[in-house]
Amino acid sequence: MMMETNYFVRYRSIKPLAVLRIAFGAVLFISTVRFIIKGWIHDFYVKPAFHFPFLEGLHPFGETGMYSLYALMAIAALFICIGLFYRIASVAFFLIFSYAELLDKTYYLNHYYLVTIICFLLMLVSAHRYCSIDVLRKPSLKATQVPAWMILIFKYQLCIVYICAGLSKLNTDWLFHAMPLRIWLPATSIPLFKYEWVAYAFSWAGALFDLSIAFLLLNKHTQRVGYLLVVIFHILTAVIFQIGMFPYLMMSATLIFFPGNLFLRKQESEKQLPVKTQKIFFAILGIHFFIQLLLPFRYLLYPGTLLWTEEGYRFSWRVMLMEKSGTTFFYVKDPVSGRKFQVDNSAFLTHYQERMMETQPDMMLQYAHILKRQYQQQGITNPVVTVESYVNLNGSGSHLYIDSTVNLANEKESWFAHKKWIIPYNNK
Repeated sequence: MMMETNYFVRYRSIKPLAVLRIAFGAVLFISTVRFIIKGWIHDFYVKPAFHFPFLEGLHPFGETGMYSLYALMAIAALFICIGLFYRIASVAFFLIFSYAELLDKTYYLNHYYLVTIICFLLMLVSAHRYCSIDVLRKPSLKATQVPAWMILIFKYQLCIVYICAGLSKLNTDWLFHAMPLRIWLPATSIPLFKYEWVAYAFSWAGALFDLSIAFLLLNKHTQRVGYLLVVIFHILTAVIFQIGMFPYLMMSATLIFFPGNLFLRKQESEKQLPVKTQKIFFAILGIHFFIQLLLPFRYLLYPGTLLWTEEGYRFSWRVMLMEKSGTTFFYVKDPVSGRKFQVDNSAFLTHYQERMMETQPDMMLQYAHILKRQYQQQGITNPVVTVESYVNLNGSGSHLYIDSTVNLANEKESWFAHKKWIIPYNNK
């Protein structure tokens, strides 16, 4: 067997995997309960009359259904943490969370995407075979070692997250204009953040952290320093920006970088997995990481400024790169009577949905289709839907965003097609 293959299948301590399961599962449980307590199920899925799903035809189950799903999600997260019916729990959490994430683009966050990926990887590994209730129920499950790939896949995934986040910061706005931190930091209550140089210092430090932290964590001589920097960095961002559970997810996930001998003092004999089984896992993981490496760079296939068009923006680990606000005026015209009127967006969308829609072209297109269907029901056979939109990106001033002559009701929704009706960015 080749050396490269040995590197992935040789056995290592299972302890880092068990620590990841416990820590990450605990964060998932706390964040799910927090989501329920804060009333976000009602605000996100029950209150809105319309949604912006990633997949056409996907809809919430209703109030009872969504509360039931989130209750099951919380139970699944707890079971992942304590290692009870782990296989069922990890699959259940992955499926339920993925469904909830895909229901509405309004609430997309990078850390929701990260949770989906980590949970997918957790389904593939034997994280329950040490320090778990499953082992107490069935002692024959216990293992002290696992193939190296079960640990390496989490390391590689987190390296992709950090490095892509760092590369995305290598742009003029972030490095030479300290945007958007020059807008955000003075808005806090901390007097020091009023100084412009602080925004520049934070911008450069953030880029340096993202670009270097993966290498610090991978090197056994710098792991402890690297993890200390992870804790400092993410606690600092949590305090300053109030960004929810993302910092705690990263602090729990990066525990996987610590070697097993930090936790496990005694090594026991190896327990081999069937070669065919591992080949199946390698095929699945090969596809997964191929996609993970391509997605962040798909923006190169589109013309224009990425932060302006947002074509290829999601699922690419671009974190805190822009302050973007917009104002939109939607108009509906009856081609038969010639009557044209402005739409009251608040009659169809919640305030938060409207605010997110005003800067994201694919959501504008979905909203135009919602309006088309609604006004068809009111007797307008082929309503013409146009939008007058102005967007401010990173303090550049308000710019015309969408071609107001285009009938968005007739434009097709597509995950990949370039939206030619977005007016190119001209920051002069």
